[in-house]
Amino acid sequence: MWEWDMTIERTADGSGRAGPTVARMLLGGRLRRLREARGITREAAGDAIRGSDSKISRLELGRTGFKRRDVDDLLTLYGVTDEAERSELLDLVRQARAAGWVHDYGDVVPGWMATRLELEQAAALIRGYEMQFVPALLRTETYARAVLSSEPEDGGPQVERRLELLERCRRFLTGPEPPRVWMVIDEAALRRRVGGLETMRAQLRHLIDLAGLRHITVQVMPFSTGVAAGGAITLLRFGEPELGDVVYLEQLTSTLVLDKPTDIYHYRQVMDRLSARAEPPASTVDVLHEILKST
Repeated sequence: MWEWDMTIERTADGSGRAGPTVARMLLGGRLRRLREARGITREAAGDAIRGSDSKISRLELGRTGFKRRDVDDLLTLYGVTDEAERSELLDLVRQARAAGWVHDYGDVVPGWMATRLELEQAAALIRGYEMQFVPALLRTETYARAVLSSEPEDGGPQVERRLELLERCRRFLTGPEPPRVWMVIDEAALRRRVGGLETMRAQLRHLIDLAGLRHITVQVMPFSTGVAAGGAITLLRFGEPELGDVVYLEQLTSTLVLDKPTDIYHYRQVMDRLSARAEPPASTVDVLHEILKST
């Protein structure tokens, strides 16, 4: 059983502040709880900020930007008079409007990927299944370089920038408040020789080291299970009640984002089945050593 005791205030740059995407979602969730506690309808809240109920819905889901004036008016409508509480929530407006650290890599990170990276950095649990490559957060630099260099749109400078970004993302795995990471990796990804023999052997040794860390669980999906899943899956869970789980499904040039409760429930079940069919975590190091011997 996993314990959720992380907060979202962990970021890749160590600033201790939420990125803009996470700040929008958190602020929206808190405003929704305040509205519901007061029994105020979305229509009434929309009237208070000279908007509509659909605008309130978008704000509460964190899918649109916030104006300080609107949030100030909503807090007054919801009866929030404590200055410290108002100040905290209004500070989230500033964070939601600021450029996040991922903005520095806008030359190599499309918008859909920037959102994913921000959420991943704020997650309390990163759970996933990979069938083609070793998961990005668990890659060595050499292995990651080989994967990126194989992509036709990436030239030398782009590869270096994306490697720099990956290294920045990986820092939080060894920081003071790392997330729980639970990855199921298909045996095919571990036997596929990416970047040559030495690169692959170094990657396997790196996975063996990571599997020994308390907050990282690695499982291997053996060939003997047959077809496991149709593609890569990532499920993110957060430590704040205002933030619901998010699922990412990998596509060639984008990522499909799912956050509806029915979808989340389905993919939790999928991940549970994958974990049950994979080799147990206690066997991971032995399995990786066996693959390393035959590589």
